[in-house]
Amino acid sequence: MNAPAPTPLTAPAETLRAALAGLLDGLPPKRAAQAVDRLIASYRGATPTDAPILRDRADVAAYAAYRMPATFEAVRSALGAFADAAPGWVPGSHTDVGGGTGAATWAVSATWPGARPVTVLDWAEPALALGRELAAANPALRDTRWQRSRIGAALTLESTDLVTVSYVLNELSEPDRAALVDAAAGAAQAVVIVEAGTPGGYARLLAARDRLIAAGFRIAAPCPHSAACPIAPGSDWCHFSARVARSSLHRQVKGGSLAYEDEKFSYVAAARFPVAPAPARVVRKPQIRKGQVLLDLCETDERLSRTTVTKRHGDDYRAARDADWGDAWPPARDTDGPV
Repeated sequence: MNAPAPTPLTAPAETLRAALAGLLDGLPPKRAAQAVDRLIASYRGATPTDAPILRDRADVAAYAAYRMPATFEAVRSALGAFADAAPGWVPGSHTDVGGGTGAATWAVSATWPGARPVTVLDWAEPALALGRELAAANPALRDTRWQRSRIGAALTLESTDLVTVSYVLNELSEPDRAALVDAAAGAAQAVVIVEAGTPGGYARLLAARDRLIAAGFRIAAPCPHSAACPIAPGSDWCHFSARVARSSLHRQVKGGSLAYEDEKFSYVAAARFPVAPAPARVVRKPQIRKGQVLLDLCETDERLSRTTVTKRHGDDYRAARDADWGDAWPPARDTDGPV
């Protein structure tokens, strides 16, 4: 039986936004903004694995309201690409490692609707408590197990179909990162890891990708192959972008009046079972010019290339004008219609 197609703006996304909107009731806006500023500074620094950053409910509420929408959109984008590469697969169980308040669990439920056994592991009890509170609004997540666990070399994982790890590797030492990836590879049929779309985030992601391949996994997305990344070390980094609606808290913390911001992220999605990666992936924002579109692609033959699509390419030109950063290329053709 085929999996349901990933949906664009789903009920879980709307429900999550509504649940987050009520988190800051009673918390003065200035205090919330200060908490977010402090927490962002902590996350950008070096954090020991035995020192949870989210210390109490006020911390967690402020940071969840600020960060969960961006994490949700980044993870959902990665999961959508994975689902495209494995259209007949639906996870029967899910473990979210370092999941905090559970943004990735919401993204999984938006990608593959329906209830399944879900476990969220994190070392910050206030984050788990708030995640449990938020999950009560989502029927698919009401039976989720929220478990306090040290994330690192001592981590052990039960067998599961899908493991997600989002914005966690930055908080760990290099040996703990390796141990986490190895534990995920040993427990899961599929692993999706998301990191910040920075040179450092990409480097951590690339190391995780190498470990998954060494463990026998096939890369489903974003790469169109499981060979070495064609980007010369230090010359660039592979990352993508997801659009996120900005809350009033976002505007207080960052300033500006735009109703949205773009979350930059890097990711890898890999599986132990056969997958069908995209023939190529758009790895930069397409450049639309008069009568042509320039697409920067990562291709199956392990190289980066620039393709120019012009009006004479007909359907491909129209598709290129609609193509977005991170999309598969060429677009899938509808084979049900007349030929």
